[in-house]
Amino acid sequence: MSRLDSFISRMQSQRAVLNHIRTEAMIPPDGVILEVGLGNGRTYDHIRELFPSNRILAFDRAVGAHPASTPPEADMVLGDIKETIRQFAGRMVAFVHADIGTAYPEKDAVTLTWLPQSVAAALDQGGVAASGLPLEHADLEPLPLPAGAEPGRTYFYRRR
Repeated sequence: MSRLDSFISRMQSQRAVLNHIRTEAMIPPDGVILEVGLGNGRTYDHIRELFPSNRILAFDRAVGAHPASTPPEADMVLGDIKETIRQFAGRMVAFVHADIGTAYPEKDAVTLTWLPQSVAAALDQGGVAASGLPLEHADLEPLPLPAGAEPGRTYFYRRR
């Protein structure tokens, strides 16, 4: 599979999960959402459209998103995500979306030493998570992917 086809597959899978969460009303309208890895802001923009009444906090090292897809300053958490996400442990977050994989196995292995625990710690019981990396953690129950999401392109969980 070409890198372009791989990217398209990942984005289609990501969109299918996000749309499924909205269609199935899996998060409350006042629940906090964490967008872990703002990047260029495309996914943030989609989440903002799907969940207009929810507060969305976006994490990244620095703002690099298109201005139309950049959260307000009060909703932007800048710095090393491994460190900044720790402040959300026990915050009863409704939904975490994490797309910070690099496609470099050695770098992603380091991320997986802290990301699953951080997501589990932030989520409220029953909260959901979608991630581009597998989040193996005892408190995260894998959920079946909805139609249109390809296994291995995105991962979907509920906090036990």
